[in-house]
Amino acid sequence: MITLLRGAVLSMSASEAVVDVGGMGFRVMATPTTLSQLRVGQEATIPTSFIVRDDSMTLYGFADEDERNTFDILIGLSGIGPKIGLAVLSVHTPDTLRGIVEREDIAALTQVPGIGRKGAQRILLELGTKLGPATSQVEAAAPSSVTADVVAALVGLGWSEPVAAEAVKTVEGESGPLPVSQMLKLALQKLGGKR
Repeated sequence: MITLLRGAVLSMSASEAVVDVGGMGFRVMATPTTLSQLRVGQEATIPTSFIVRDDSMTLYGFADEDERNTFDILIGLSGIGPKIGLAVLSVHTPDTLRGIVEREDIAALTQVPGIGRKGAQRILLELGTKLGPATSQVEAAAPSSVTADVVAALVGLGWSEPVAAEAVKTVEGESGPLPVSQMLKLALQKLGGKR
């Protein structure tokens, strides 16, 4: 099982990075927040979860061990695969998710693409105390934190900081506060081929 990668980041897109480990390129699927911390050409240490299915072998990368452990718990729930597990962590940090479970906040879970009301109820029931208590009372990421993460992700993907910041500002003006993953997606659409 591959639980950690350390090596130079060769390339990145909105949903994955390629990391050179000893001359081998590993493709790692990750959340926008995790990707925003990586820079092409720089060394990175990425906790990973290696998922083997009948038709694929996929490596998922995370910002830290807490995020990886939360992912592993999520995909252990019935009906939750890696795609939904990654989507949950794209919208909510592990600690925010703990708070959601403690408050039984169905509405917050339905913000995740692919999770409806019934699915959210089932997830809350199955998670129970598996994630442990929330370590802070943070309800959601502050908009400035989301903005900074998205700008950093765009810069990591090759756009200049002023161009990235302008795209994010435009998206915020049109759509209001959004989770990192949705804001990054809309900003990428705005930028198109501009570099």
